[in-house]
Parts: sequence; structure tokens; C-alpha cells
Amino acid sequence: MNPQAKLIFALSLTLGTTPTISSNHWIMAWTGLEINTLAILPLISKSHHPRAIEAATKYFLVQAAASALVLFSSMTNAWHTGQWDITQLSHPTSCLILTVALAMKLGLVPFHFWFPEVLQGSSLIVGLLLSTLMKFPPITLLYLTSPSLKPSILMTMAILSAALGGWMGLNQTQTRKILAFSSISHLGWMAIIIAYSPKLALLNFYLYTLMTAAVFLSLNSIKALKLSTLMTTWTKTPSLNAILLLTLLSLAGLPPLTGFLPKWLIIQELTKQEVALAATIIALLSFLGLFFYLRLAYCATITLPPHTTNHMKQWYNTQTTNTMVAVLTTMSLMLLPISPIILAVV
Repeated sequence: MNPQAKLIFALSLTLGTTPTISSNHWIMAWTGLEINTLAILPLISKSHHPRAIEAATKYFLVQAAASALVLFSSMTNAWHTGQWDITQLSHPTSCLILTVALAMKLGLVPFHFWFPEVLQGSSLIVGLLLSTLMKFPPITLLYLTSPSLKPSILMTMAILSAALGGWMGLNQTQTRKILAFSSISHLGWMAIIIAYSPKLALLNFYLYTLMTAAVFLSLNSIKALKLSTLMTTWTKTPSLNAILLLTLLSLAGLPPLTGFLPKWLIIQELTKQEVALAATIIALLSFLGLFFYLRLAYCATITLPPHTTNHMKQWYNTQTTNTMVAVLTTMSLMLLPISPIILAVV
């Protein structure tokens, strides 16, 4: 793909996200979602591999169905109330349809089926876009309409997402699929708190984006698509592997790393809202995610691959680390001390 085409698609992603997050009208928000979908499809299928074409087809069908549901929900609400304002969603049927549509766009359970397969058919950089940038417009719509949505439905989908995201990630050997189920699990944490504290859900999304970007870019630097490849990367970039271990633990939410902050605040807020049972369940389900993060970290830094035949080792050579990787990994590990400032802002 030539640089001009990449520039056009990157600009389209930006121009698609902007009207969705800044408009108060449903038609403009829907238009932005469609521009986003059409801009990411060539990036998914640019390798012309059958797996990439399949991933692009699945992504297009799911996103088109979800966008149609968003439009149908807004039209139903406008028919009954005469309002096209995003924040004026009041009709119960429209709220239910919109919840389903945004769950499909985000990949929440039970509409998660497309996300691991699409991520597996994409490159690591495109997978990073799908896991972070492409989820920003739906999260924004969820933020704007959160007072109208039913907390019970969101809480049910959130607990199921945390459970299934942790459970399905246990037996995976592909790093992209592991990160896909990690994303589903983290979306559960965002969905459970969005009805009670929307700003806290956005804070969780920002920190999740930060840590996921650090992991994706680190894996892209060491070209690790499978656990077996990850086991031998310590010979190429030992320092990056050590930092990757800590970044994965931060993504799991272990103190005193950055990833502990959103989980701590969400559990605290859920307890204040007298839903301590849900807080306890989702906190226990996070142990499933912790297991496969530890498995990734173990493969990256501690163990050697169990090969029975002779094979070529990847010997150490000097590689320049991307500055963005260094900045993101540092922020993924050391933002917890400034939590009082973040709390004051939230």
C-alpha cells in the first residue's frame, strides 16, 4: 500500500471519529461511524491474505449491522419524541436497541464473536487501531446516553464479558487473540461503571488504551505473533522483554502499576453505589485475566521453548527501540503516584 493511500485512510479515521464524538445529532454520529468503518477495511485487508479478507468481511458485516441498529434506534426515538439529540434518548425500545448496537460495535458479550477472529486476521498495528481508536466513538456514544440506559443490562453484559474474556483467553497461543479477549474483559469493567460514573469509565478507557498501545507496539517491535516466538525474543531485546513483563502486569491491574488505578476506583465506586456483590464478582473474575497475563509474561522472560528438534536461535543484535514504545511503557508503569491529581480531575 503506497504512502498516499495510507495517509488518506489515516485522515479518514480521524475525520470519522471527530463528528461522532463532537456532534449532538444522531445522523452526524452515524455518518462518522460509517466513515470509520470504511476507512479501516482497506487496512485490515491490505495483505490480500485469505485470513485478512475474511477478517475484513466479518468486520464489515458486524459493523454495518450495528450502524443500522444505531440509525434504527435514533429514528425510533425521533418518531416518538421528536428529538434527534443524542442526549435526549428517552424511549425504552430505542434505549434497548442502542445498547445492543453499541455492544456489537464494542465487542461486549454476547456480541463478542467477531472481535477475536478479526484481530487474528489483522496485523499488530491494525489490531491496535481496532482495539483502541475504533472503540472510542462507541464508548463516547455510550458515555452520552448512559443516563438513559438500564444499569441491569449493562451490568449483566459487563460480568459476562469479564468472565468470558478471562476464560477464553486461558487456552490461546496467539498473542493477538489473547489481547482480543483481554480487550473484551476490560470492556466489561467499563460497561459495569458507565451507568454510575461515566467519567470513571472514560478514565478506564484512556488508561486501557495507553497500556494496550504499549503492549501492541512492544510485540510489533519484537515481531511476536505466537507464544513460541515470544519465548525466544529475550535473545533479541532483553530490556524490552523485561519492560513488557511489567506492562503486562500493569494491564492485569496489579499494584503499584498504572493498571491498578481504574480497577481500584471502579470497585470503590460500585461499593458506594451499593452494588458490592457485582464489584466482588468482577474483581474475582479479573483473576482469570491475570492468569493469562502471567502466562504471557512467563513466556516472554522466564522460560525457554520446549523443542525436541534442533532449531536456530534468534541471537542478540542491537535494535533501536521506538521512542513511542519507551514513552508508553513508562506511562503504563508509573502513573499511579499521580492518582490524587486524576481523582481531583474526575
